[in-house]
Amino acid sequence: TLVCQTAEPKVQFNWEIDEDELVRVDIDKQKMEWRLPEFKGHKIDSLVEWTRQNIPICEHNLDLLIKRTNGLLGKTVPPEVTMYPENQVEFGKANILICFMDNFYPPVLNFTWYKNGNQVSEGFYNTDFYSKVNYRFRKFSYLNFTPEVGDIYSCQVEHWGLEEPINKFWEPEEPPSTSEVTGTVVCAFGLALGLVGVAVGTVLLIKGMKRNQSTQRYCKA
Repeated sequence: TLVCQTAEPKVQFNWEIDEDELVRVDIDKQKMEWRLPEFKGHKIDSLVEWTRQNIPICEHNLDLLIKRTNGLLGKTVPPEVTMYPENQVEFGKANILICFMDNFYPPVLNFTWYKNGNQVSEGFYNTDFYSKVNYRFRKFSYLNFTPEVGDIYSCQVEHWGLEEPINKFWEPEEPPSTSEVTGTVVCAFGLALGLVGVAVGTVLLIKGMKRNQSTQRYCKA
């Protein structure tokens, strides 16, 4: 997808398959950047050249569209923001925290990571703006981190469609202690035994009542 706009980044190109980015073209450096590590090292020179040749056409079409619509290119739609870890959280084990910005227009926003209230300046990767079938956009940011007890992470998003920035917070949950898990298992096991005892007692009681009724009928006979 080749995207042109008046705000930064003015031009971007990325190639997606099933809504997953496969490769992007760095317009300034005139080179490809593979999203997936297994593809790194591969080159498609024609893709870079195609992007370079089509930038003037894209910018020309953008100018025409702005003139014909008097600068009104669409309704501003604020982003929907969610935050989640890539893998199951284990304290002390490296992980990736994802901030997902979805369904917004235009593709212009400011994004900031925070850890315990302090701005994070490194250790994260931001994707391009990915276009959607409804002509809105989505974007991901990936933060490398090691979860520790008490840490609080947040991602702050600013967009033209927002009156104030969106702040999403995430805090790793401390796993239950061994004693708590053992207590829960023992309690559940005890409850299960209790229910079995009640069931067995009920069956024996019913059988006993039937025997008494049979004995009474026999005596009367």
